[in-house]
Amino acid sequence: MPEPSPSAPDAPLGVDRGTLRLALVVGGLVLAVLLGFGLGRLNPPPTAASGAAGAAPSSAGHTHPPGTGAHSHDGADVTQAGGADAGGLSVSSGGYTLTPSTVRFVPGRAGELRFQIRDARRRPATRFAIVHEKPMHLIVVRRDLTGFQHLHPTMAADGTWSVPLTLPEAGVWRMYADFTVVADDGRQTAATLGADLAAPGPYAPRPLPAPATSTTVDGFTVGYDGTPRAGETLPVRFTVRGATGPAPLEPYLGSYGHLVAVREGDLGYLHVHPGPQAEPGGVTFWMTAPGPGRYRMFLDFQVGGVVRTAAFTLTVD
Repeated sequence: MPEPSPSAPDAPLGVDRGTLRLALVVGGLVLAVLLGFGLGRLNPPPTAASGAAGAAPSSAGHTHPPGTGAHSHDGADVTQAGGADAGGLSVSSGGYTLTPSTVRFVPGRAGELRFQIRDARRRPATRFAIVHEKPMHLIVVRRDLTGFQHLHPTMAADGTWSVPLTLPEAGVWRMYADFTVVADDGRQTAATLGADLAAPGPYAPRPLPAPATSTTVDGFTVGYDGTPRAGETLPVRFTVRGATGPAPLEPYLGSYGHLVAVREGDLGYLHVHPGPQAEPGGVTFWMTAPGPGRYRMFLDFQVGGVVRTAAFTLTVD
């Protein structure tokens, strides 16, 4: 029986394999596009309303002190290492590392604290911006938030900072180096780095005093008004009164007061920015508490050429 001719109407159709592969590829691409569109409809990209990763949380009550904007020194933009979080929680931040060479002290005996600030290449930083009249502010406080000291080290040509230091009692103490370093290209980075210091001996921590809005220091009555809340920048107004009325506050570190706060537990550090003096004996600070908890506020103020420190326990909700 003769075989049917290839041109006969009932002959089976031959399928070219190259054409089949092309059809499968095109069909797969169309299917992928359709699936991607559908998934995109089900999972829209994050927006401010849905909370994009890394976006700063909004704060309805957030304000800035009058006349201030982005953090800057003498017109230069400054990067704030750590953002709005408490500082001093680690030895490294923003590409810089605190490297103390002395961490052990004999309680009650005068010693010397020496340290460097090193960059990502382990080179000692030697250029620092003047902030609040000093290139370096050093805060030292015991872990139970007693024994507060505010010191100003001096720097050698090799970038080594040094300052006399006496730790009056045994225990673990925290040092905070508060500075703004200037990089080779002129960029400025503000940071607060922290490290522990040890004073060996029997350690008897004191309980944190109860919250109060008033205290006395050397015959001065110091009080404050304001209710800081977590995540908001709000004013805290301090007043200092002597025996005859408002104390004649004198400029100290570029303002009529200097305020830091340290959080109980993790010892997170806040450097609080002052505003102008509105009236004799008073000074307002703008405080941003990064989270709830109990804080110890330390206010340095100067009268008659003498700097005194008033301390307060503050509960932030």
